Amino acid sequence: MPRTRRVRRAWWALGVLAAAAACSGLLLTGGGDSGPRPLSVEEAQRLALARFRTYRISPSEITVHAPSGDGTAVVRAVVDHRRHRAVGWYEVTGAGRPDGGLLAWDQSGLAVADGASPTAPVESALRAAGHLKATAWTRRAFGAAPLDTALKLALSLGADRPDNAQLLAQSGPLRLRDERVDGRRYDVFSGPRPRPNASASPAGSRGERSPLSYWIDEQGGMRRVRVDLGGGRRITMDLGGVRVRGVVLPGAPWGER
Repeated sequence: MPRTRRVRRAWWALGVLAAAAACSGLLLTGGGDSGPRPLSVEEAQRLALARFRTYRISPSEITVHAPSGDGTAVVRAVVDHRRHRAVGWYEVTGAGRPDGGLLAWDQSGLAVADGASPTAPVESALRAAGHLKATAWTRRAFGAAPLDTALKLALSLGADRPDNAQLLAQSGPLRLRDERVDGRRYDVFSGPRPRPNASASPAGSRGERSPLSYWIDEQGGMRRVRVDLGGGRRITMDLGGVRVRGVVLPGAPWGER
């Protein structure tokens, strides 16, 4: 497959996942920031490095917040981008009965198991999962829920090589603003538009942009990813940015010994 098509397909796939989560009748609203513009050469190079840098520090922590009914699902996990697997804690809050426990997922679906403390350090989730047999896990394929979309997207945030900055810039990402997270400055970029021939102007409405936004530091490190679902709902993923050392993802959630 030509390099041009591979780069576009990789980033469009992220946009398609985000768009799918927002297709239940919710439209992106107008408004937005006053100064979005196309990326500079240097900014495009940093965005092109982001997935590669995430891959290189893997396994690493991620925290996911996603709408779940009238509540919120929170996942704190370790993601191994080399194996395309993740294991951690999940907790669902809302008007119904709270739910939580162990969660594992790969590109084909997710698995849950009982766990004592969803608020414990994420490394303890790996230890707890390592003590369970394969039969302790309940597996299912991904569905259309925002959390399912978030889990699939989380596995797509790492790549084993940098993207082509020139081709990426041609796909329409925008520099939206700068923001500080935990005292550190990040540029916020919108993702490439999921349609190959989309032609939104930089000053256009939010409905003309990708629903994905990326918080990227000066070295190309990815700190946060957000998916705007419309109606005030969003998926937020915060990346730890450092390798979690001395951990092994257990195979039991996938039926392995």
